[in-house]
Parts: sequence; C-alpha cells; structure tokens
Amino acid sequence: MPCLALVLALFSPRLALVAVWLLSDILSRSLDSRLLPLIGFFLLPWTTLAYAVMWDVGTHAVTGFEWFVVGLAFLADLSAHRETARGRR
Repeated sequence: MPCLALVLALFSPRLALVAVWLLSDILSRSLDSRLLPLIGFFLLPWTTLAYAVMWDVGTHAVTGFEWFVVGLAFLADLSAHRETARGRR
C-alpha cells in the first residue's frame, strides 16, 4: 500500500489520501479521530499522508527518521500554501 500511495502522491497528495482511505484502514488506525484526516485532507495533505504511511511502515508509531520524513512533508505543504498565496498576488 505505501508504494501505491507514493505513486498516486506524485500526481496529487489528495488523490493518494482518498485511495488510502478507500483501499485500506491505515488512516483510521494511525489517526485516532475522524476529524483529523478530514482537516489534513484540506490543509496538510502531504503531512497527513506521510504520517499515515510512516506509521504503517514502522512499528505502528512514528519514531526517529520517520519524523524527518513527516517534517519534509510539512515543509512541502507550507511551500504549496506559500506558492498559492504568491500566485494570487
């Protein structure tokens, strides 16, 4: 499942989140509430996807290097928001 999520994320992180949600239960297991994935879908899709995949790949917890990957995804989300704001000006 992580490989499919990666391939779909190359096109769109939101598409990958929908595929992960439909084809597996990674999001429900890695994120405790139903509200958090929904907020992540709209505000931080790369971070939400990275956290869910790193949680599934590891020992069902995000530790060590996995936090680095989640941090890079967060920077990608911030960059996307910044570029969107710049394009509106």
